[in-house]
Amino acid sequence: MDSLEARSRDVQERTFCKWLNTKLESQGYQPMTSLVKDLSDGVRLIQLMNPRMRVQKAENVNRALEFINSRGVKLTNIGPEDIIDGNLKLILGMIWTLVLRFTIADISEEGLSAKEGLLLWCQRKTAPYKEVDVQDFSTSWSDGLALCALIHCHRPELLDYDKLDKNNRHENTRLAFQVAAERLGIPQLLEVEDLCDSNRPDERSVMTYVASYFHAFSTMDQAQTVSRRVEKFAELIQSVWVSRNDYERRVRALLHVLKEAQAGWAAIKFEGTYADAMNHSVQFSTYKQTIKRNWVTEKQDLATLFSNVQTKLRTYGLREYLPLPGLTPVDLDNAWASLLSSEAKTSKEINARIREIKDWLRRAYADLANSFERRLNVISTELANIGGPLEDQQKQIHVLEGRIPELSDALEEVAEAEAACSGANIDENDYTVFTCQDLRFEFELVIQNISKKIAFLDNQIVSRNMTNLTPAQLEQFESTFRYFDKDETNTLNQLEMSAALASLGIVYPDEDLDIIYDELLQGYGAVTFEAFINLLVDITEDQTTPEQLRDAFRVLANDKPFVTELDLRLAQVPAHSIDYLKEAIPSENNEVGEPEYDYEAWLDQVFA
Repeated sequence: MDSLEARSRDVQERTFCKWLNTKLESQGYQPMTSLVKDLSDGVRLIQLMNPRMRVQKAENVNRALEFINSRGVKLTNIGPEDIIDGNLKLILGMIWTLVLRFTIADISEEGLSAKEGLLLWCQRKTAPYKEVDVQDFSTSWSDGLALCALIHCHRPELLDYDKLDKNNRHENTRLAFQVAAERLGIPQLLEVEDLCDSNRPDERSVMTYVASYFHAFSTMDQAQTVSRRVEKFAELIQSVWVSRNDYERRVRALLHVLKEAQAGWAAIKFEGTYADAMNHSVQFSTYKQTIKRNWVTEKQDLATLFSNVQTKLRTYGLREYLPLPGLTPVDLDNAWASLLSSEAKTSKEINARIREIKDWLRRAYADLANSFERRLNVISTELANIGGPLEDQQKQIHVLEGRIPELSDALEEVAEAEAACSGANIDENDYTVFTCQDLRFEFELVIQNISKKIAFLDNQIVSRNMTNLTPAQLEQFESTFRYFDKDETNTLNQLEMSAALASLGIVYPDEDLDIIYDELLQGYGAVTFEAFINLLVDITEDQTTPEQLRDAFRVLANDKPFVTELDLRLAQVPAHSIDYLKEAIPSENNEVGEPEYDYEAWLDQVFA
């Protein structure tokens, strides 16, 4: 215990001696080497004279103590004799009191002062360094890392903390002492061994040395604070100046484009077409969805920028910013109101022009559609009223047929007008009830009726000239021809001709049928009604008799008085012929509900 106390006194003596030297040297005095010797004559305390007698020394020391007391430092249990006689313990106590009073007592950190304040300051500054944990002013400083952390925290350019060997206590402490003394002006009050080689470094000595760091960095912080204050004010003024220039530049630019837009709308000229009007409408709509939104954003940003400038100036008590005439927020609001008024006027003009063009398109279409309908009705009426001899009717129907191309061209004009309406998104038309689709249907119907009338007249003339056929045969042959003329062209293709012949009980091998069909094409150009009738005349005159047909049906029916659909299919009668025979031949259902066709009765009816 005595050894520890003696070592502590030694550390304090060296520390306090060095601290006193810093004070003496700053005043131009020579440094002390020993507290006991240098203070024993009182000269180092008041620097009055070099006393030679004990009473003089006592007087000097007493004056120094009185001066210390006058500074508000209360010294107890120590008198001039104690200092003259070199009572180190009391001398150390006195110096520590002075250290506390003049170095540590004025330290404050978040409401804590002296020792607690200095400890909190050290903890806050070294908190980011994970290897440092300052809990006291003794063992927490034995590895030199806390000192290095304090230096790096305030002046990181003086040492590279990350490159320190965290296990080298002596080198870290020596580096901190060296940097503090050479670069920061903090005298080395301790030796490396005082911190690194002691189980418990002396608290007072460590506090005295660490307090030097606090004061050094506090002075640095104050200088930086003053510099930052000036810098901050300069930055504020500069930022306000930049913001003002930016505000005025952007307001000028916005006012310019607003004026240009209104001039452009005022100069719009319409060509009178829907495409042109819609082009203006699309451009105007695009402007509102893109360019105008950018302008709205810019206007709001400018209002915010102006407000921010004024807020900054008011915050620092500076004079209010007054923009140049024509660039104030009120001027911008007035320009914006003018823009909105021009927008409304332009939009109204475009919409009115579109409505006019749409109405014109409706009327144009209605005139064409109604006119076409009237012309079509005239032809339909004339078609229905055709009469007289067959040859005269043929002439009349061909005259009507000659008017079809003219009507077709008119219908195309109707279609073009309707397409123009569709392009203008016109869905309703109060000037007509006819759509182009309606008119096209009626037109095609008229064309079909004319074609049918022509075919009917041709067939009637052919039938009239066929004196070698009975009326019943002509009716049967004509109905058969019409039934198998599926496309209503008044002609039969080879498959249709084969089916028609088979329905009449006339079946040829494929080779023979090819020959017959080719001969008809060569003679008539197609299997017309006339060609079909002449073919049947040849066949009926040369081959077909009622008895022949009855024999053919008996073969198909296996001598039954009726024939079934299955009999016809087994005999490979074409499907078209089977369908026709099922409609033409009278039938009755048997016990199982299957129809039985009475071919005998049908043949009696046909050849009656």
